[in-house]
Amino acid sequence: MAPRRTGHLLRPRRQQARVTNIELFFDLVFAFAVTQLSHLLLADPTETGALHTLLLFMATWWVWICTAWATNWLDPERPPVRLLLLALMLAGLLFSAAIPEAFGTLGPVFAGCYVAMQLGRSAFTLWAIGDASPHNRRNFQRITLWLAFGGLFWLAGAATQGPTRLGLWLAALALDYIAPTLGYRVPGLGRSTTADWDVEGGHIAERCSQFIIIALGESVLVTGARFAGLAWGGSTVAAFAAAFIGSVALWWIYFDTAVERGSHHIQKIADPGRLARLAYTFVHVPIVAGIVVEAVADDLVLLHPEGPASLPVIATSLGAPALYLLGNILFKTPIAGRVPLSHLVGLGLLAALTPVAPSLSPLAIGAGTTAILVVVAAWEMISLRRAR
Repeated sequence: MAPRRTGHLLRPRRQQARVTNIELFFDLVFAFAVTQLSHLLLADPTETGALHTLLLFMATWWVWICTAWATNWLDPERPPVRLLLLALMLAGLLFSAAIPEAFGTLGPVFAGCYVAMQLGRSAFTLWAIGDASPHNRRNFQRITLWLAFGGLFWLAGAATQGPTRLGLWLAALALDYIAPTLGYRVPGLGRSTTADWDVEGGHIAERCSQFIIIALGESVLVTGARFAGLAWGGSTVAAFAAAFIGSVALWWIYFDTAVERGSHHIQKIADPGRLARLAYTFVHVPIVAGIVVEAVADDLVLLHPEGPASLPVIATSLGAPALYLLGNILFKTPIAGRVPLSHLVGLGLLAALTPVAPSLSPLAIGAGTTAILVVVAAWEMISLRRAR
């Protein structure tokens, strides 16, 4: 019997891996997931609701970023890879639909889809690599074993209720996030190094920037939908304007120069896998989380722009830009080789606003945080233009 042909489903490494239409089509599922997460936090803006939303958000991000890594090696133009992505889309729709009741009756659906997506994609990639890349094949052997072990915690949590489910899922999530930092070490198989991953950095950078667009688009969608259903009084229109300008500032802070500089930098360094793991896999978590929470803050301000601000309004309005700026600091520092001063000033202004926030109206808080984001965006734009 002739040996199986290996490596024919992989991207050629002699050229930059471009993002394909099927990958963008796949992302539509996660636009739905981000919307579900925002609605979940909006429906329960308590400490418990925030913890549940955070866990589900990190699971959502992890399944997406792991798929982005996989398509860095796999060629989505090949029919088997396309079928894989379409199967992941179907599971992702069920996964996203289950988010509002993940800690209720739909926990088994959420966990089952998550484990199926992670294990199925990893096993397919292991099969597709074949003998074409021994180092990466061994890498995916380790990854698959770690995902299978973590999957036991996801499934066990789905079979329980309440605090037990939360504890098991937190343990499962910790395993998922810790594994890459340990090189997916497995007894007898050793550990992976970032050099083994042979990543095409430009593709990872572009994919992550597209997820930022997804999150920002969801934020604009939530704001527009809420505004359309309200009476258009003076305070409501002002809250809508502040929300829109804030979204523009969020876009500007990330996309004005950081995306281009990050993509250029990761394609030039000797070990792109290390930067892809740090700056794009982990550091983008607070960036995306900040956008999701910002959508919730804008919605809450639109609902009640006047009167005393509630604790959820204060927490989301101040926490969202703080998360976003912190994530951008962690993202831009290793790329630029310096900490962006404008972002530190922005965090300082948010800290100064915090003590007086309880005495302000939701509209005033929203307008204040928007003004801070605009200052940060303008400061960085002007300073970088002068540097150029």
